[in-house]
Amino acid sequence: MINKISSAFTILLMLTATVFASDLTGSLRSNQPIKIKSDELSTDTANRTATFVGKVSARQGDITIYSEKLIIKYSEKDQDVDSVEASGNVRVIQGDRQATAGHAVYDNKAGKIVFDVSPRVFQGDNVVSGRVITYFVEEQRSVVTGGGNGADARVEAEIHPRGRGKDGSSKP
Repeated sequence: MINKISSAFTILLMLTATVFASDLTGSLRSNQPIKIKSDELSTDTANRTATFVGKVSARQGDITIYSEKLIIKYSEKDQDVDSVEASGNVRVIQGDRQATAGHAVYDNKAGKIVFDVSPRVFQGDNVVSGRVITYFVEEQRSVVTGGGNGADARVEAEIHPRGRGKDGSSKP
């Protein structure tokens, strides 16, 4: 079961890393150890899940994922990872790149990561937000959708030209 957890988490970390262009290739990162900390771990063989709960932090190489809960689900047929779900104050950090959301799901069959519940992606001073941010792993493309009411009603992007800060002045 621990090997399956490691494999699932490697997949999540590598795919999330793809959201943030990385200096390390996926193959190099997958050889690095995965360190997961949480207040509790429970496994359910009958339901094919491993659940980490409470101040979850998972690190592999230069990527760290934080959440309140992380659930890894396996398929019945071949024991491959079906999905990895992170919920509660989800943060994915790599260098100056960060994604935040209330919830994120990696769907292995669909080949996508969906960030929802107030998702935002930051790189330096640049920010993109919307109702849902979907990253299609194989296609290396993303879609940010708006809709609904409130702060997430529309897609918002704040992009600063290289060498410029939030106030428009040149960075030193």
